[in-house]
Amino acid sequence: MLYPFTYVFLKFKKMHWYAHYINKIWSHIVFNLCGTPCVIEEHFKQDKNQTYVFCANHTSYADIALMYRAIHIDFCFIGKHSLGKVPLFGYMYRTLHILVDRKSRDSKIELMNESKRRIDNGQSIMIFPEGTIPKHTPKMAEFKDGAFKLAIEKQIPIVPVTIPNNWIILADDGRWLCHWGVFKAIVHEPISTIGMQNSDLQALKEKTYNVIHNEILKYHPIPS
Repeated sequence: MLYPFTYVFLKFKKMHWYAHYINKIWSHIVFNLCGTPCVIEEHFKQDKNQTYVFCANHTSYADIALMYRAIHIDFCFIGKHSLGKVPLFGYMYRTLHILVDRKSRDSKIELMNESKRRIDNGQSIMIFPEGTIPKHTPKMAEFKDGAFKLAIEKQIPIVPVTIPNNWIILADDGRWLCHWGVFKAIVHEPISTIGMQNSDLQALKEKTYNVIHNEILKYHPIPS
C-alpha cells in the first residue's frame, strides 16, 4: 500500500527523506501486524546534528525493520548487493542505501567512498559488522573491519546496538513463521573515536563486540 508513494519519492533525490520516513511507517506496520511488542531501550539521546556509525548484531531479516524503529535520525544501511535484486524492495534499497559485493575489491572501495560522502552530507551509517546472519545465533560471528575503519577515518562515534530476540521470533530458516516474543533493540552509548588512528582499529572493534556480546548474555547464555 505504501510502495507507490515510496516509488514517487525515490525518483527525486531531494525527496529521498520522505521515502525514508515512509519506511519508518512501514516498520511500525510490520510489527503491529506481527502482534508482538516492540521495545527500544535507549542509553543516550541521538543528536540530529551528529553523524554516527551504528553497529548491530545480525540475527534475522526483522533486524532491518527494527533499525527503523531504533534510529531516529537520518541514516542509510550498508547491505549485501543481493538485496538490490529483491522485487520492489530491491529498487528502494539500492536507491536509498549502499550495496556492496564483498567478493569485489572495486565494490568495497566504492562502498567506503560512498559512505564517506553520505557522512559528509550529514547521514549516519547503519551496518551489521558480521556481514551476514551467522548460523549459530545468537552467538555472533567475527566483526569485519569496515565500520570501524570508517568511523576512525571520519572521527565519528560508533554506536553499538544489541538485538537480543529477533532470532527467536523470526528465525533465518526460510519458513517466515513468527513466534511469540518481544522485538527489542538496545541502543548503547556511543564510543568516541576522537584521536584514534588505524592502529586502534582492533581495540575499537573488540570493545564494540564486547558491549553487544555482554548484553546478549543477559538474555541468552551462550556457550563459548
